[in-house]
Amino acid sequence: MAEVTIGNRKVGDGHPVFVIAEIGINHNGSMDVAKKLIAGAAAAGCDAVKFQKRTPELCVPKDQRDIERDTPWGRMKYIDYRYKVEFGRDEYLEIDRYSKEQGVLWFASCWDEDSVDFMEQFEPPCYKAASASLTDLPLLKKTASTGRPLLISTGMSTMEEVEKTVDELGRENILIAHTNSTYPSPIEELNLRMITTLKARYPEVPIGYSGHEVGLATTWAAVALGATFIERHVTLDRAMWGSDQAASVELPGMARLVSNIRDIEKALGDGIKHVYAGEAAARKKLRRT
Repeated sequence: MAEVTIGNRKVGDGHPVFVIAEIGINHNGSMDVAKKLIAGAAAAGCDAVKFQKRTPELCVPKDQRDIERDTPWGRMKYIDYRYKVEFGRDEYLEIDRYSKEQGVLWFASCWDEDSVDFMEQFEPPCYKAASASLTDLPLLKKTASTGRPLLISTGMSTMEEVEKTVDELGRENILIAHTNSTYPSPIEELNLRMITTLKARYPEVPIGYSGHEVGLATTWAAVALGATFIERHVTLDRAMWGSDQAASVELPGMARLVSNIRDIEKALGDGIKHVYAGEAAARKKLRRT
């Protein structure tokens, strides 16, 4: 059976759906915003929150570093903006403390090897590799070498690329998320049946869904199709500045998302036909023979 342990949670078939609220860089460099999102995700019933960690000089291509962009802090070079939204050790120490206080797990997507080394000091329960990193085998192998579970996302990738990466990493201690990497994702391009395709292809690996669409119904459909974990971006306000905000879920929506996921889990049942106690009276009254 597909099962991986993340922190104190079992993730996989037969276990409650593991719900991740991706904060990413939706905090816009503000610890106050980050803490509101952590507290809100915890109150909504999410199991974990996720951040993104980059070393800007390693992740920003040289030909883009000096391009000037409009930001909440005025017009500045792109490399300076990337540093502006990047949390350091002090901020992550507070994130670690506050997440534990709120009773929610936290981890990060690392975009470079130095960021993995940085994150190791916090002993996260797992790591996530973004879709853009699916073919970055040195980074993935570095992350997997920590011995912590690794979630990989499959957006913007061919099936051949997915298979090559899984073959290189092996099937132990990994989880695979189906996703579409357009922000926000068009409904007709979500291709949710890939969840069942991946479950059939990798029966020993927990398969989940990372959604970037607008709305919640399709994420509930992913659960009904067998997703064992769910990730959605979370925001205080979808109109806030930032490239991920429009594809994010506001906190009241996140609470609805989690609540209805729990209802779907109950409703799915065990697939065995039962005559329930509540049906007994109707059976006795209405059956002719």
